[in-house]
Amino acid sequence: MYDSFDSDPVFSPEQVLENRGRVAIFIDGSNLFYAALQLGVEIDYTKLLHRLTASSRLLRSFFYTGVDRTNEKQQGFLLWMRRNGYRVIAKDLVQLPDGSKKANLDVEIAVDMMALVGAYDTAVLVSGDGDLAYAVDAVSYRGARVEVVSLRSMTSDSLINVADRYIDLDQIKEDIQKAPKHHAAHPHSAPYRSLSSLSVLDDEKRR
Repeated sequence: MYDSFDSDPVFSPEQVLENRGRVAIFIDGSNLFYAALQLGVEIDYTKLLHRLTASSRLLRSFFYTGVDRTNEKQQGFLLWMRRNGYRVIAKDLVQLPDGSKKANLDVEIAVDMMALVGAYDTAVLVSGDGDLAYAVDAVSYRGARVEVVSLRSMTSDSLINVADRYIDLDQIKEDIQKAPKHHAAHPHSAPYRSLSSLSVLDDEKRR
């Protein structure tokens, strides 16, 4: 269960890819953002989509994120995502009493995973949030296969335990990171960083 895309205790990598069927991808944006910070990399979202699809038939790729409507750079990033293979589900950040901002999209992710059961054969969940374990278990009982992709240090054991496969982001980071090019801005990676880092970090620490 703790394998990467490159190894499997039961099937060969080729057999795993053949068995994945139609793939639906569900990405927890803030969870992935914080994982990238921990890894010290910037995500190239074109590479990420290619890596997670892994030559299988992609049904749809969802990207869930909290947004600040006044942040033009972030809005530009989300527009780029919509035009490059992602279905963006956004929720306004809510100001908390301590001054931090938060947008929890666990319900949206769980509902979409359940609503599309039958349309996909394999769900790829990019999140380490244990609150999603019940949804993953429910999806599995409906006959779908679930792969969880996240940073091990940020991943709940309960989520790994109900997944059919677990992939540590640290093991595939070279395949999904943006190549450094003199600190130039890239539309598919940098703008997401303009979302208040403190807000995202506060959100993740509460989980």
